Amino acid sequence: MLNLIAPEAALQSFVLAFSSLFSIVNPVGSSLIFAQVAAMHSHAERLELARRIGFYAALIMLAALWAGAPILNFFGVSLAALRIAGGLVVAASAWTLLTAPEAREARKQAEATREPAGNLAEIAFFPLTLPFTTGPGTIAVAIALGSNRPAPGPDRIGFYVGMSLAALAIAVLVRFTYGSADRVVTWIGPVGARVLGRLFAFLLLCVGTQITVNGITDVLGPLLAVTRR
Repeated sequence: MLNLIAPEAALQSFVLAFSSLFSIVNPVGSSLIFAQVAAMHSHAERLELARRIGFYAALIMLAALWAGAPILNFFGVSLAALRIAGGLVVAASAWTLLTAPEAREARKQAEATREPAGNLAEIAFFPLTLPFTTGPGTIAVAIALGSNRPAPGPDRIGFYVGMSLAALAIAVLVRFTYGSADRVVTWIGPVGARVLGRLFAFLLLCVGTQITVNGITDVLGPLLAVTRR
Protein backbone atom coordinates (compact mmCIF):
# COMPACT_ATOMS: atom_id res chain seq x y z
CA MET A 1 0.00 0.00 0.00
CA LEU A 2 2.79 2.40 0.88
CA ASN A 3 4.34 1.78 -2.54
CA LEU A 4 1.21 3.26 -4.10
CA ILE A 5 1.57 6.53 -2.18
CA ALA A 6 4.42 9.03 -2.49
CA PRO A 7 5.05 10.27 1.09
CA GLU A 8 6.82 13.44 -0.12
CA ALA A 9 3.87 14.37 -2.34
CA ALA A 10 1.45 13.71 0.51
CA LEU A 11 3.42 15.90 2.92
CA GLN A 12 3.84 18.74 0.44
CA SER A 13 0.16 18.61 -0.46
CA PHE A 14 -0.85 18.61 3.18
CA VAL A 15 1.25 21.68 4.00
CA LEU A 16 0.05 23.51 0.89
CA ALA A 17 -3.65 22.73 1.43
CA PHE A 18 -3.58 23.29 5.18
CA SER A 19 -2.02 26.75 4.95
CA SER A 20 -4.35 27.73 2.09
CA LEU A 21 -7.56 26.47 3.65
CA PHE A 22 -6.64 27.78 7.09
CA SER A 23 -6.19 31.29 5.73
CA ILE A 24 -9.49 31.36 3.85
CA VAL A 25 -11.56 29.55 6.51
CA ASN A 26 -9.75 31.26 9.40
CA PRO A 27 -11.27 29.09 12.14
CA VAL A 28 -9.74 31.22 14.90
CA GLY A 29 -11.12 34.50 13.61
CA SER A 30 -14.46 32.95 12.67
CA SER A 31 -14.83 31.51 16.16
CA LEU A 32 -14.88 35.07 17.53
CA ILE A 33 -17.94 35.82 15.41
CA PHE A 34 -19.45 32.42 16.20
CA ALA A 35 -19.20 33.22 19.91
CA GLN A 36 -21.36 36.31 19.36
CA VAL A 37 -23.86 34.64 17.03
CA ALA A 38 -24.35 31.57 19.24
CA ALA A 39 -24.43 33.50 22.52
CA MET A 40 -28.18 32.93 22.88
CA HIS A 41 -27.74 29.14 22.79
CA SER A 42 -26.81 26.97 25.73
CA HIS A 43 -23.32 25.48 26.10
CA ALA A 44 -24.59 22.05 25.02
CA GLU A 45 -26.24 23.55 21.93
CA ARG A 46 -23.06 25.43 21.01
CA LEU A 47 -21.08 22.20 21.24
CA GLU A 48 -23.63 20.45 19.03
CA LEU A 49 -23.50 23.30 16.52
CA ALA A 50 -19.69 23.15 16.47
CA ARG A 51 -19.74 19.39 15.89
CA ARG A 52 -22.21 19.67 13.03
CA ILE A 53 -20.43 22.62 11.43
CA GLY A 54 -17.11 20.75 11.51
CA PHE A 55 -18.74 17.73 9.84
CA TYR A 56 -20.48 19.77 7.14
CA ALA A 57 -17.33 21.81 6.50
CA ALA A 58 -15.33 18.61 5.95
CA LEU A 59 -17.88 17.37 3.41
CA ILE A 60 -17.86 20.64 1.47
CA MET A 61 -14.06 20.92 1.34
CA LEU A 62 -13.56 17.27 0.38
CA ALA A 63 -16.22 17.48 -2.34
CA ALA A 64 -14.59 20.60 -3.82
CA LEU A 65 -11.09 19.08 -3.65
CA TRP A 66 -12.06 15.77 -5.22
CA ALA A 67 -14.89 16.62 -7.61
CA GLY A 68 -14.52 20.32 -8.41
CA ALA A 69 -11.86 20.06 -11.12
CA PRO A 70 -13.31 16.91 -12.84
CA ILE A 71 -16.75 18.52 -13.03
CA LEU A 72 -15.35 21.66 -14.65
CA ASN A 73 -13.29 19.53 -17.03
CA PHE A 74 -16.48 17.70 -17.98
CA PHE A 75 -17.93 21.02 -19.11
CA GLY A 76 -14.93 21.69 -21.33
CA VAL A 77 -12.79 23.78 -18.99
CA SER A 78 -9.17 22.71 -19.54
CA LEU A 79 -6.90 21.97 -16.59
CA ALA A 80 -4.59 24.84 -17.59
CA ALA A 81 -7.48 27.32 -17.74
CA LEU A 82 -8.77 26.05 -14.41
CA ARG A 83 -5.36 26.52 -12.83
CA ILE A 84 -4.97 30.06 -14.16
CA ALA A 85 -8.49 31.15 -13.20
CA GLY A 86 -8.36 29.35 -9.86
CA GLY A 87 -4.97 30.80 -9.03
CA LEU A 88 -6.19 34.32 -9.82
CA VAL A 89 -9.28 33.84 -7.64
CA VAL A 90 -7.15 32.55 -4.77
CA ALA A 91 -4.68 35.42 -5.13
CA ALA A 92 -7.50 37.98 -5.26
CA SER A 93 -9.08 36.51 -2.12
CA ALA A 94 -5.72 36.57 -0.35
CA TRP A 95 -5.14 40.19 -1.38
CA THR A 96 -8.51 41.16 0.10
CA LEU A 97 -7.64 39.36 3.33
CA LEU A 98 -4.33 41.22 3.48
CA THR A 99 -5.55 44.71 2.66
CA ALA A 100 -9.12 44.82 3.98
CA PRO A 101 -9.68 42.18 6.68
CA GLU A 102 -12.27 44.39 8.35
CA ALA A 103 -14.53 44.25 5.28
CA ARG A 104 -14.38 40.45 5.19
CA GLU A 105 -15.12 40.23 8.92
CA ALA A 106 -18.15 42.48 8.47
CA ARG A 107 -19.40 40.34 5.57
CA LYS A 108 -18.97 37.12 7.56
CA GLN A 109 -20.79 38.73 10.50
CA ALA A 110 -23.72 39.57 8.20
CA GLU A 111 -23.74 36.04 6.74
CA ALA A 112 -23.76 34.43 10.16
CA THR A 113 -26.59 36.59 11.46
CA ARG A 114 -29.02 35.98 8.60
CA GLU A 115 -32.48 34.93 9.68
CA PRO A 116 -31.87 31.36 10.88
CA ALA A 117 -34.17 28.37 10.95
CA GLY A 118 -35.28 27.05 14.31
CA ASN A 119 -33.69 23.61 13.96
CA LEU A 120 -30.09 23.29 15.14
CA ALA A 121 -29.21 21.02 12.21
CA GLU A 122 -30.52 23.58 9.72
CA ILE A 123 -28.75 26.47 11.44
CA ALA A 124 -25.51 24.50 11.47
CA PHE A 125 -25.57 24.02 7.70
CA PHE A 126 -27.08 27.35 6.69
CA PRO A 127 -25.88 29.93 7.43
CA LEU A 128 -23.15 28.80 9.86
CA THR A 129 -21.38 26.33 7.53
CA LEU A 130 -22.43 27.70 4.16
CA PRO A 131 -21.67 30.53 3.54
CA PHE A 132 -20.18 31.59 6.90
CA THR A 133 -17.48 28.95 7.51
CA THR A 134 -16.91 27.39 4.09
CA GLY A 135 -18.42 29.76 1.59
CA PRO A 136 -17.71 30.44 -2.10
CA GLY A 137 -14.16 31.59 -1.33
CA THR A 138 -13.30 28.32 0.41
CA ILE A 139 -14.88 26.28 -2.38
CA ALA A 140 -12.93 28.24 -5.02
CA VAL A 141 -9.67 27.71 -3.13
CA ALA A 142 -10.36 23.98 -2.75
CA ILE A 143 -11.16 23.59 -6.47
CA ALA A 144 -8.00 25.50 -7.38
CA LEU A 145 -5.94 23.26 -5.11
CA GLY A 146 -7.52 20.16 -6.61
CA SER A 147 -6.73 21.39 -10.12
CA ASN A 148 -3.03 21.39 -9.25
CA ARG A 149 -2.95 17.59 -9.11
CA PRO A 150 0.05 15.80 -10.66
CA ALA A 151 -0.01 13.13 -13.36
CA PRO A 152 -1.57 9.73 -12.50
CA GLY A 153 0.62 7.58 -10.26
CA PRO A 154 1.92 7.49 -6.69
CA ASP A 155 2.34 11.28 -6.67
CA ARG A 156 -1.33 11.82 -7.47
CA ILE A 157 -2.44 9.40 -4.78
CA GLY A 158 -0.15 11.12 -2.29
CA PHE A 159 -1.50 14.47 -3.47
CA TYR A 160 -5.10 13.53 -2.72
CA VAL A 161 -4.18 11.87 0.58
CA GLY A 162 -2.37 15.02 1.73
CA MET A 163 -5.15 17.33 0.52
CA SER A 164 -7.85 15.25 2.18
CA LEU A 165 -6.00 15.09 5.49
CA ALA A 166 -5.54 18.87 5.39
CA ALA A 167 -9.27 19.41 4.81
CA LEU A 168 -10.09 17.06 7.69
CA ALA A 169 -7.57 18.85 9.92
CA ILE A 170 -9.21 22.20 9.15
CA ALA A 171 -12.63 20.71 9.91
CA VAL A 172 -11.33 19.41 13.26
CA LEU A 173 -9.93 22.87 14.04
CA VAL A 174 -13.31 24.39 13.21
CA ARG A 175 -14.98 21.89 15.50
CA PHE A 176 -12.74 22.65 18.47
CA THR A 177 -12.31 26.42 18.01
CA TYR A 178 -16.07 26.88 17.65
CA GLY A 179 -16.70 24.57 20.58
CA SER A 180 -14.22 26.58 22.66
CA ALA A 181 -15.13 29.96 21.18
CA ASP A 182 -15.44 31.65 24.57
CA ARG A 183 -11.91 30.56 25.50
CA VAL A 184 -10.55 31.62 22.12
CA VAL A 185 -12.00 35.09 22.64
CA THR A 186 -10.23 35.31 25.99
CA TRP A 187 -6.88 33.86 24.89
CA ILE A 188 -6.34 35.48 21.50
CA GLY A 189 -8.75 38.35 21.10
CA PRO A 190 -9.65 40.15 17.87
CA VAL A 191 -6.17 41.66 17.34
CA GLY A 192 -4.36 38.33 17.67
CA ALA A 193 -6.82 36.64 15.32
CA ARG A 194 -6.34 39.39 12.73
CA VAL A 195 -2.54 39.13 12.89
CA LEU A 196 -2.72 35.36 12.47
CA GLY A 197 -5.17 35.76 9.61
CA ARG A 198 -2.91 38.17 7.73
CA LEU A 199 0.08 35.86 8.13
CA PHE A 200 -1.78 32.99 6.50
CA ALA A 201 -3.31 35.35 3.93
CA PHE A 202 0.19 36.12 2.66
CA LEU A 203 0.88 32.40 2.34
CA LEU A 204 -2.39 32.06 0.43
CA LEU A 205 -1.31 34.84 -1.94
CA CYS A 206 1.88 32.90 -2.67
CA VAL A 207 -0.14 29.73 -3.26
CA GLY A 208 -2.48 31.50 -5.70
CA THR A 209 0.47 32.94 -7.59
CA GLN A 210 2.12 29.52 -7.85
CA ILE A 211 -1.06 27.87 -9.14
CA THR A 212 -1.40 30.60 -11.78
CA VAL A 213 2.24 30.16 -12.81
CA ASN A 214 1.66 26.41 -13.17
CA GLY A 215 -1.32 27.08 -15.44
CA ILE A 216 0.61 29.54 -17.60
CA THR A 217 3.44 27.03 -17.86
CA ASP A 218 0.97 24.38 -19.04
CA VAL A 219 -0.20 26.73 -21.80
CA LEU A 220 3.13 28.15 -22.90
CA GLY A 221 5.25 25.01 -22.42
CA PRO A 222 4.13 23.21 -25.61
CA LEU A 223 4.35 26.46 -27.60
CA LEU A 224 7.90 27.11 -26.45
CA ALA A 225 8.85 23.51 -27.24
CA VAL A 226 7.55 23.90 -30.82
CA THR A 227 9.37 27.22 -31.20
CA ARG A 228 12.66 25.69 -30.13
CA ARG A 229 12.34 23.02 -32.79
